[in-house]
Amino acid sequence: MNINIGVDLHKTQFTVYYRSGTGYYREYATNEQGYRSFLMNINRLREIGDTVRVGVESTGNTRYFKNYLEREGIEVKVINTLKFKVINESVKKTDRHDASTIAEFLEKDMLPEARLCSEKSEEMRRLLKVRRTLVRTIVTVKNQIHSLLTGLGMEDVRGSLQSKRGRQAVLDALHRTARGLVVQPLFDIINRLQEDVKHIEKELEKLTAGDRVVELLLTIPGCGPITAWTIRASTDDITRFSEHKRYAAYAGLAPWVQCSNMTAHYGRITKRGPEELRTALVQLVMGMNRSRMTKDYRVMIQYKAMKKNKGSGKSIIATARKLSKIIWFMLTDNKPFNSDLMVNKNLNDKADDMRTAIKISA
Repeated sequence: MNINIGVDLHKTQFTVYYRSGTGYYREYATNEQGYRSFLMNINRLREIGDTVRVGVESTGNTRYFKNYLEREGIEVKVINTLKFKVINESVKKTDRHDASTIAEFLEKDMLPEARLCSEKSEEMRRLLKVRRTLVRTIVTVKNQIHSLLTGLGMEDVRGSLQSKRGRQAVLDALHRTARGLVVQPLFDIINRLQEDVKHIEKELEKLTAGDRVVELLLTIPGCGPITAWTIRASTDDITRFSEHKRYAAYAGLAPWVQCSNMTAHYGRITKRGPEELRTALVQLVMGMNRSRMTKDYRVMIQYKAMKKNKGSGKSIIATARKLSKIIWFMLTDNKPFNSDLMVNKNLNDKADDMRTAIKISA
């Protein structure tokens, strides 16, 4: 007998519905003991010849739950919650009802699956997320110091707190005063946080040593290590995107579209998918714009021309979408960025390497 199990997973407990015959519910604690009890019940079913499948929504602890069961040879399907609106928009929102709904759709093979990224990409995302939090905290502390210095009537030069030398100059100006005692602890926080940021960046360097994707991304003018790491972690495996349009849509850079009969309406970008990837592509546009190497690139010439008519925001997003196309072809073909193709104005369909020459030119 095929038994389909729906799981509504939470932080402290998970509700399970065993869809077989009349069906029945069970509740387990979200800890080692609860996982073992759930696994024991599944093994009892397998011992009598039943085939078991499990469906679970994508949450913060889904990866551990999935790995725990798959180590025992149990098939687990992770649900894409954005595409599975049956639960989100249900008027009857209970754990038992959600679990039974998952089991029902699992039985009919109608669950939209979500793909979990690799362990390496997951570790990179964690490190980048912590680094982002630390950097934001540093910026917050610096803003507080700028406010204090302005209130004390001191000249507050932009960038004066960026280096240890600049911060030391501020302390020297406030030497042996109560004002110095106010600013000193904030400087100590900045120094400590910056050391933590450097430590995380070293760990990311070790984690991505010899990574081909990062090496390819770093060949793009204006792309630094942080941008390359972010794109690498958010993209994970480029082969899961059959075309560059799907990759742009995954990054949330594709516009909303509504077509009916002879009418088509296009709106703003969807902003779905990893915000970090979308931000990294925008930062890449700004990095290329600052680079002197890119002044003759057609993509940057188009960006500057569009900026005059459409404004900065729309121009950056449109260029970011073009760069996502370039990155897709680079990673798919395993080829570095080719600057010659970006300035060559005589490209045609008869080029020897049309895939690279025509499509990578965006």
